[in-house]
Amino acid sequence: MFFRKKWCIYAVWVFWFCMISSHTLHAAPFKVLVVMSYEEEFPWCGEVREGIDAVLSQSGEIRYFYMNTKSDLAGGAKKAEEAYSVYLKLQADGVIAVDDNAQSMFVVPYLKDKVATPVMFCGVNAEPEKYGYPAVNVSGILERPHFGESFAFAQQLVPSIKNVGFIIKDSPTGQAHFSQIQREAGSYPVTLSGFMMPRTVAEIVSMTCELRETSDALLVAALAGVLDESGKPVSEKEGVKIALDIFGNKPVIGAESYTVNYGALCTVVRTGQEQGETSARMLLKAIKGTPLSLLPITQNYKGKRIINATVMKALGIKPRPEILRGAELVRTEE
Repeated sequence: MFFRKKWCIYAVWVFWFCMISSHTLHAAPFKVLVVMSYEEEFPWCGEVREGIDAVLSQSGEIRYFYMNTKSDLAGGAKKAEEAYSVYLKLQADGVIAVDDNAQSMFVVPYLKDKVATPVMFCGVNAEPEKYGYPAVNVSGILERPHFGESFAFAQQLVPSIKNVGFIIKDSPTGQAHFSQIQREAGSYPVTLSGFMMPRTVAEIVSMTCELRETSDALLVAALAGVLDESGKPVSEKEGVKIALDIFGNKPVIGAESYTVNYGALCTVVRTGQEQGETSARMLLKAIKGTPLSLLPITQNYKGKRIINATVMKALGIKPRPEILRGAELVRTEE
């Protein structure tokens, strides 16, 4: 009887020891480095961070590093070198690299095919082959704006839209968007009347004036970092507001949700949250042992319709109720 009781106690002790050991093993915190191409205050970075935090905040330490290439593209290489030093010091279990500049300046020179650490990208506008992706340690999610869907949505609100001009800062993102539009143009319900890529505020003004004469509507995207007359980079909101003022009382289509908040009429937007969540989930699987060959490159599919009610009223637009159904209504920020 004594030995049976002693054996039972021993078995219970072994069971709980195994449970505690297993929990400790799986609960070991991961260390993840997230390298953002742009500035911390850039709205897109905030959206992506929300998505990453939603997946990884309970799994361990997340270190964010910002390369600030919206305002200082020339300084990107130096920032990438600093990011690599942070990576080595942190001894990261995984890396998420956000947007194109983080790929060309950081991942490709320092990590791709050079380390065993899994790397997931998100927010990449270029074709993955440009960076040699997928690689043995790199996969992720491509960013593909819903241009065609945004044009079609704008036509539902303003059926007279036939020709659309496009303005975006001259940058790697701008070049990638131009390539996407060239590939997709045949499927659009509108004709592209011009694609302009300013580098200065003066060029935003002159190019928008030109597009106003040839376009029924204007698509505005990514103007942060354009230089004013003193050589200082403007914010996204400042750049968008300049284009809106020049284009006048014609409809403007946004490429981002915040562009609509700034005064564009509408958009069908992909979200940074989807980019962040997807890359974080892929990275978590890789850290836990899933081979990257089983984590193929994907792209965003979700779209959210947004309408600026302030602008809709100012333009005298009275859409049918079914067009508004399911759309998010916002008002212009002051």
